[in-house]
Amino acid sequence: MHKLLTDNPGEKMLLLGNEAIARGAIEAGVAFTSTYPGTPSSEITLNFFQMSQESDLYFEYSTNEKVALEVSAAAANCGVRSMAVMKHVGLNVAADALMTLAYVGVKAGLVVLSADDPFMFSSQNEQDNRYYAKLSGLPMLEPSSVPEAMEMLPYAFDLSEQLQEPVLFRTTTRINHSSGFVTLGKIRERRTKGEFTKDPLNLVTVPAVSRNLHVKLLKNIDAARGIAESSPYNFIDGSGRLGIICNGVSYNYVSDALKDLGAADRIKVLRIGFSHPLPEALIKDFLQGCEKVLVVEEGEPYMEEAVKAFAQEAQLTVPIRGKSKELFSRLYEYDPAMVKGNIAAYFDIPWEPKTAVDASDVPAIPQRPPTLCAGCSHRATFYEVRKAAEALGVETIYPTDIGCYTLGLLPPLSAADFLICMGSSVGTAGGFSKVTDKKVIAFIGDSTFFHAGVAGLVNAVFNNHDLTLVILDNGTTAMTGHQPHPGVDMQRLNLDGYGQVSIEAVVRAVGASHVTVIKPYKVKKSIEAIKEAITHKGVSVIISQEVCALYARVLKLPKRKPFQITDRCKNRRDCMSDLACPAFYVWNERIKIDPVLCTGCALCAQICPENAISPLKKKKETV
Repeated sequence: MHKLLTDNPGEKMLLLGNEAIARGAIEAGVAFTSTYPGTPSSEITLNFFQMSQESDLYFEYSTNEKVALEVSAAAANCGVRSMAVMKHVGLNVAADALMTLAYVGVKAGLVVLSADDPFMFSSQNEQDNRYYAKLSGLPMLEPSSVPEAMEMLPYAFDLSEQLQEPVLFRTTTRINHSSGFVTLGKIRERRTKGEFTKDPLNLVTVPAVSRNLHVKLLKNIDAARGIAESSPYNFIDGSGRLGIICNGVSYNYVSDALKDLGAADRIKVLRIGFSHPLPEALIKDFLQGCEKVLVVEEGEPYMEEAVKAFAQEAQLTVPIRGKSKELFSRLYEYDPAMVKGNIAAYFDIPWEPKTAVDASDVPAIPQRPPTLCAGCSHRATFYEVRKAAEALGVETIYPTDIGCYTLGLLPPLSAADFLICMGSSVGTAGGFSKVTDKKVIAFIGDSTFFHAGVAGLVNAVFNNHDLTLVILDNGTTAMTGHQPHPGVDMQRLNLDGYGQVSIEAVVRAVGASHVTVIKPYKVKKSIEAIKEAITHKGVSVIISQEVCALYARVLKLPKRKPFQITDRCKNRRDCMSDLACPAFYVWNERIKIDPVLCTGCALCAQICPENAISPLKKKKETV
């Protein structure tokens, strides 16, 4: 049995934050779950997926976040508790549905989890999704610890049903990927089937209906504001004439700092866990008793601006600071030392930071830039595209997309020139093709193509853009942990009940005028096919098919023999300078291949001008 299905209230368990969140939803009686995977949220839905295989929990990897929210919204409006999970930028994709779903509301609890990523550990921006709560008019909750993340989920579902509105549940990477001990609670019974009651004058958002629904939404926000005032997740610690207002993981940093500074008896703390709508009366009352206030929040000055507005309305002149050059930045994650130093500086508390360890005699740590895995088929495709373009003598622009292949950015592959968001490679390629004379070759992955690339391709065909789209089909959603997508053959995972969508069939149906499928480990044939696609006038599509090297291990596909560099090598180093596969290393000024890392893809052997790379012969065992 999956550990998160353990029905033993009171048992303590060490869980990753994302596991705790999944467990909290299970305890809340969630029955319908959906996602498009994205770090730092991916492990939540991995656990949902695993639990769905041995329980009546429904889970799906949806085509994108908008669809994930839509299917969960429908389930929630049939009386089934539902949860849609995504990373912060995924909420941008789902926002179209979210804004109007706030008008429509729900019949059963619906929690929309947004995992924000301060410092951009795995993201293209670090937007603060608290503003989505304000924009949509929906309540938002923010946990400060792993145990609280679990405990807060049942409250979130109950709140959603009380207001009949979706509830936004915002986490950050530090919560998602920390571990902590939790105490298991009771698992509520899941209701997996519901009924839909037709009510078009409240559920079909034509303008006349939406005007009335907006009135309802504003009434719900007023009700949520009253609930926030007494929420157990908005509370005050300590006492004193100095005050700190904080949220999320910052609360832990503040608590530790006050202990270390010996200031817990002089500074009181207002922790905000129900962050939209903010508890106005509670905040004003907190400010009344303060001589000076510091707002500690990662990201944007969301609370700081509201707190200053509340102070002005209450005609308070208390100094309130947060984001500034002297104090907290809007950039990146906070850490305990930063928070401690800023608290000491703002409240004039004597504090001597610990002297840094003298590391002047320690050699610098070698830089390890992110790179494609050894044997990654994307490396072969990038190499072949560049060689084809060089042979034709064309100048190129390479719009790229979100996925493993974004790592084609760095030399020697240098196959990424422009990136905005999921699916943007195709759309921006069309723009580049219209206003420049360069050949535009866009890269997109298989999962990303289904997520947000199809519409861009339709647009390119309709507007007769002159571009080549390379779809890197490695058979999985690789970067976020090998989750399936509509093009995956689920039979290979011994899972029944799924369909499979052919990328080639979609591309041809859309009307691309030139379509070719290549096997990137066949270098010469691939380069010739790519040349033909590049010289084609109009929309050409290359589908590069080869299973992800790591996913191949999951599928237990036959292993190829690793390769070695023989004595024929003249040390020209074309393999290293053109491919930079991490299986290569230099020893005694000679290139070597690590047989443990080598997957036997034979890419390097095919480009070696001296035929000096060959399969490693198995040594005979001696008795």
